[in-house]
Amino acid sequence: GLLASTGSTGDSYDNAMAESINGLYKAEVIHRKSWKNRTEVELATLTWVDWYNNRRLLERLGHTPPAEAEKAYYASIGNNDLAA
Repeated sequence: GLLASTGSTGDSYDNAMAESINGLYKAEVIHRKSWKNRTEVELATLTWVDWYNNRRLLERLGHTPPAEAEKAYYASIGNNDLAA
């Protein structure tokens, strides 16, 4: 099997936000199927992280993906270097 890369159960570096994201990831990716190998898990993880950061629509951001909202924010304050 694969070894966990975080602390003890319910601990997740004592960070509620990390615990929440880890829970979503496990529910939406890890626990949905049996994995054949590490490469399969890594590819699914990369796909999920890309979706989570770049395509997931958030109502509170006007149904905009997080990366797009961040880019617009930095552009609005005149710091286009950070918007890339």
